[in-house]
Amino acid sequence: MEITQSAASALNFWEPGALSLAVYGALLVAVMGVILFLSAWLNPTKKSPNKDIPYECGITPTGQARFQYPTPFYLVAAFFLIFDVEAVYVFTWAVSFTRLTWTGWLQISFFIAVLFLSLVYVWRKGGLEWSANPMR
Repeated sequence: MEITQSAASALNFWEPGALSLAVYGALLVAVMGVILFLSAWLNPTKKSPNKDIPYECGITPTGQARFQYPTPFYLVAAFFLIFDVEAVYVFTWAVSFTRLTWTGWLQISFFIAVLFLSLVYVWRKGGLEWSANPMR
């Protein structure tokens, strides 16, 4: 198997830039190692009961910190993501519309159809209902 001249020069370690990149990488790894070693050596971790409690701006926490979001919250979030992504892709498609062929038109049509089906899914699940008790 014969290596061409350009491939051989790309693999040459003495090529301008390759040596400086290797030296920079080695120095970077060495400095990171020294910093990590010094931070672990100079500041050992000491466990105490006061360090194990959560700190909430000086207020002692009471109760559960977890709040369960209602399901419509996630449906609205999915609705937003669906149409945010759609806006990005449809905009780029519209910008390059004159250069596309029928293949490009079919691909964006399929993409819009999938997004329409996801809209129907969110709609049927009640993601577009803003009342407290959506009617089904």
